[in-house]
Amino acid sequence: MKLQNILATLAALSMIGSAQASVIAVIDSGTDLNHQELKNKKWFNARDVDDAVDNDDNGFIDDVNGWNFAENNNKLFDKTLVGTFSPNVYKFFEVQTRLMKGQGTPDDLTWIRQKQGDRKFLAELSVFGNFVHGTHVAGIAAKGADAAKVMGLKIIPTKAPTVGGGRSLKYFGRLNESADPDKLIKTGLKLLASQQAKQLAPIGKYVATQKARIAKCSFGTSTGAAKRILGPLLEKILKRTPTEEELTNYSIFFVNEVVKAAETLVAPAKDTLFVIAAGNDGMDNDQFPTSPANIKRDNTITVAATFEYKKLASFSNFGAKMVEIAAPGVGILSAIPGNEYLTVNGTSQAAPFVAGVAGMVLDQNPALSNSDVKAILMSTSDLKEFLKGKVASSGIVNPSRALLAARLSTSMQLADAISAARLQVSDVEGGLYESQDSGFEGYVLPLPGLFY
Repeated sequence: MKLQNILATLAALSMIGSAQASVIAVIDSGTDLNHQELKNKKWFNARDVDDAVDNDDNGFIDDVNGWNFAENNNKLFDKTLVGTFSPNVYKFFEVQTRLMKGQGTPDDLTWIRQKQGDRKFLAELSVFGNFVHGTHVAGIAAKGADAAKVMGLKIIPTKAPTVGGGRSLKYFGRLNESADPDKLIKTGLKLLASQQAKQLAPIGKYVATQKARIAKCSFGTSTGAAKRILGPLLEKILKRTPTEEELTNYSIFFVNEVVKAAETLVAPAKDTLFVIAAGNDGMDNDQFPTSPANIKRDNTITVAATFEYKKLASFSNFGAKMVEIAAPGVGILSAIPGNEYLTVNGTSQAAPFVAGVAGMVLDQNPALSNSDVKAILMSTSDLKEFLKGKVASSGIVNPSRALLAARLSTSMQLADAISAARLQVSDVEGGLYESQDSGFEGYVLPLPGLFY
């Protein structure tokens, strides 16, 4: 089956025997649910209305389609930013995709290298990335899923404070000659990480209360991102530049603490499957952790990104233990605010691809547990040599096969349904990535994060 036929097949299969529509919570940087791709797929809180009254008495006034946890209101994205960005931010993603596909020109390469060195442009690109991110991934999750119900949960501010600001220093004591610097720094890092638990716990509880069966998480803190955050912080604490070894070790320690803190997101929502992006640093999550990607529970699944069904994307994080499955994440066209569209690359785009399939799997058989859905996604995937040792399943999600297995599971044992689906549905077409490999190692936006 060709990749362009997948969505049509998904749409057809999703309507067969669907008793109900699964709610997909998009936990991200804001979602334009009035976009033409999403307006008919909005989740509605049946117990509340937009009347400035907390009708359901849940502490969230007028949470009709979700909630903005970043600014504590029901505005799910910043409408005032529509149409305010320069044409170059749009061009950046277009040029980047051409280069990744091996279709770029020398002028494209020169242009994008110049932009990568332009701090003013990168600052605008960062804000733009946060602005479009949540809508883009929501569009992917809902694509082809006619019955989808999308809940918007904004947790990432569109305009983040400057990296390395002094606000994080309050978690660290004053170094003196008698102090143990390592102990003091680790204590401070634990306290800093614990703040994420306070931020994420209400979101997990909200997802559980509203009974979302799928939650899509394309955000996080990687070891690479932690190094950028902690470098200036450690320099202020130590009053010297930390060594590369110190910076790496403290970053790994910090992210592992953040992973523990992020458990508060998934723990309250035991009936929700959290589909999580692996990260865009091109690193091994088994060795260099990423949060929340490295949370391992029955209700989590972490996703790497591929170029179609042909190759692991050069920017994608991976991990034989910490990453379960892969999905296409290069050159993905989807919605952005203001009824516009954009092609974007990242594990952020791969995760909602899997989330959308997971939602439709549950539509086929709502009785499936989180473990059952994970088993279907992983066991029906297309096995690829280039993913062996990179993701636990060694495979890329096969939507049509997964949905057939789910439908068959209503009348037979799950293992038998998976076996039957593997026999009846072929792999998605796409051989080895040969002449198209450009070798371009370009800048891919990091996952939006709660630390900056």
